[in-house]
Amino acid sequence: MTPLVLQVLILVGGIGVLYFGAEWLVRGAARLAGSLGVSPLVVGLTVVSFGTSAPELVVCSVAALRGNANLAIGNVLGSNLANIGLILGLTAVVRPLTVTARVVWREVPLMLFVTAALYPLVWDLTLDRRDGVLLLMMLAAYLVFVFQSVEEEPPEIVGEYEEFIKASARARNGVRIADVLLVLAGSLGLVVGGYAIVEGAVAVAQALGVSELTIGLTVVAVGTSLPELATSLVAAIRKESDIAVGNVIGSNIFNVAAILGTASLIRPIAIESSVLTRELPAVLVMSLLVFPLLRSGWRIRRWEGALLLGCYVTIGVWLL
Repeated sequence: MTPLVLQVLILVGGIGVLYFGAEWLVRGAARLAGSLGVSPLVVGLTVVSFGTSAPELVVCSVAALRGNANLAIGNVLGSNLANIGLILGLTAVVRPLTVTARVVWREVPLMLFVTAALYPLVWDLTLDRRDGVLLLMMLAAYLVFVFQSVEEEPPEIVGEYEEFIKASARARNGVRIADVLLVLAGSLGLVVGGYAIVEGAVAVAQALGVSELTIGLTVVAVGTSLPELATSLVAAIRKESDIAVGNVIGSNIFNVAAILGTASLIRPIAIESSVLTRELPAVLVMSLLVFPLLRSGWRIRRWEGALLLGCYVTIGVWLL
């Protein structure tokens, strides 16, 4: 077995371990939250939405610790591209998504604001610890806003989250050791998978002569986005479109605010100049596409999902 094949296997194996780690973590945490009397709506807006972004958090934190800044920034920007173009597009192709006006007028502008806010922070080609604190403050403000808005959610959305959490987590009365062990196993899987992905990705990039930014934008980004893909597809099949779309929007906000914020606190991240002219504008363009699509009848039709997929492929080819 050649060294390249071995590193590819480590990378793929890491993605697999990471996926199951995130799945166990979200399922166990959702069951524990339900057992403690936390409302399904709060669980859905926090545990599920942010838990599916745990792979990106672990990979970026490990990359920051190892000094692989390009892999970290590539993973976040590539994951946000995949969330909208690949996941939202593919989900709409499987089943057209009808959402409430709240998603369009509240969540989408917040996603656009947080993404655009990266520009002044990385303009000096560095995401330092002060920038990280600002990003985490944005996350805190977003969470406060979400919790304050919970009571204003329309009954149909509350019902969607109740059914989704009930079907996905099978919440039980009382805290169970099995759920605690599931959270611990999931956390361990995330750490092991994260280290394997960073190790394999860096080695594969060096062997193939491609940049860490490129491999972070592609293979690593798609791999760490698998939990979002699974959650959105399951929600769409169950006709819970608000959850499918909200999962993507919430994940993109979390990726920028929490993950880059945490990674830059661990170690300041050096930003390549191309990020300002290529990768970050690409994420903004893809994010802007969501608004007119959702605004047209509060629905993403199959052909619009195919359009998102086509844009994702086109932007991916352009970035490569």
